[in-house]
Order: sequence, then C-alpha cells, then structure tokens
Amino acid sequence: MTLTDTAGLAHGAAPSDGSWLTTLVDGVVSLMDVIGPAGAGIAIALENLFPPLPSEVILPMAGLAANRGSFTLVEAIVWTTLGSIVGAFALYGLGAWLGVDRLRRIAARVPLLHPEDIDRTVAWFGRHGGKAVFLGRMVPLFRSLISIPAGITRMPLWKFGLLTAAGSLIWNSIFVMAGFSLGEAWPVVEQYAEILQYVVIAVTVIGVSWFVAARTRALLASRRGISAEDAT
Repeated sequence: MTLTDTAGLAHGAAPSDGSWLTTLVDGVVSLMDVIGPAGAGIAIALENLFPPLPSEVILPMAGLAANRGSFTLVEAIVWTTLGSIVGAFALYGLGAWLGVDRLRRIAARVPLLHPEDIDRTVAWFGRHGGKAVFLGRMVPLFRSLISIPAGITRMPLWKFGLLTAAGSLIWNSIFVMAGFSLGEAWPVVEQYAEILQYVVIAVTVIGVSWFVAARTRALLASRRGISAEDAT
C-alpha cells in the first residue's frame, strides 16, 4: 500500500469520494511516493502558501514513510523544515511587496479599518516580532500568516530565516517523529492536532467578532453625534 492509499484510508475516504481536501492531500502526499523526502518538503512549502492543506497530515505521513524505510527520519525532518522556510520566505516576499504605505492606503478604503491600525500593528510587531515569528511557526494558521507582517516590517532576512527555521524545526520534528513512532496509528496525532486547530480558529473568530462589534459601535456613535450636531 502506498502513502497515498494510507492517507485516503486514514480520512475514511475512498479515492472516488470527491472530497476536495482528500484529493488535495492525496495529491501532495503522493509526491513522497514519487520523489522521496523532497516531496515532503514541497508539500510543506505548499502548506505554508495554502493553509487549508493540513501539515498535521503531511508531517506524520513523512514520519510514516521514514518508518517504512522510504527515507531516513533525519531526511524527513530536514526536508520538511526546508519546505517550511521556503514557503515562509514566499509569504515574506508578499509582505515586503505590500509594504506599510500600500497597506495604509488599503486600510483607508476598507470599512471599519483605519490607517492607524496598520501603524499600531507595525509598532507591535517591532516590539514582539521575533517572538511572534518563532512561536507563530508552532500555531496552526498563524504559522503561515505571521510571515506577512515580517515582510511588511522588513525584518532582517537573517533573523527571519533563523527564527523560522528554529520554530519550524521544533513543530515539524514533533509531528514527523510522532508519525515515525506510531507507524500506521499516526492518525491519532491528527485527532489532537485538530483540537488545537479548532481552538485557534475559535479564538480568532472571537477576536475578529469583538473587533468588528467595537468598530461598528464606534461608527454608529460617531454618526449619531454628527446627526445631533446637524439637528442643532
């Protein structure tokens, strides 16, 4: 049985079930069947650029491949970490292209946003960017997004690369070694990783909802104040 077959069975899906996620996972994981550990690196690079692609599946699969002898455990960790770095630098480049000035102009046109929001975010990242990049590599969803503000603020490339490599090495090693140790039982890791992902998504939704509600109240209060002045 190939790694692709194992991935499909782990998700309880047959090859013809039509699930876009299953098809996507099977496609990128099949790279490991074809080109070995470099395929795992490419898959993780794509995961950085396309967050719905679950590293919690790809990384244990790389460990499973190492367990089967397709390549070594060290190769799996090194290549997936290189993939994380490549994907992170691609998003860093996107952030650098956007830049602070362009984002301020965009914020001025987006309802409920202000250019000052960009300034505050940049100031915060200037104080905590190093910790954010390092720890963000170990948080679902944010491990991709955190590279963009790093590029916007033009964090030194050497610093960004070092912090990204360190955080990615820890995260990737945990999941690759879990897949290596558990063998065919690696989906156990995915179950716990999904809980963490749901928690992160829930916190993010709550935060965004609070921000939108607060800005909406402020906007309505401002309009009522203007209407009161017009009435007088």
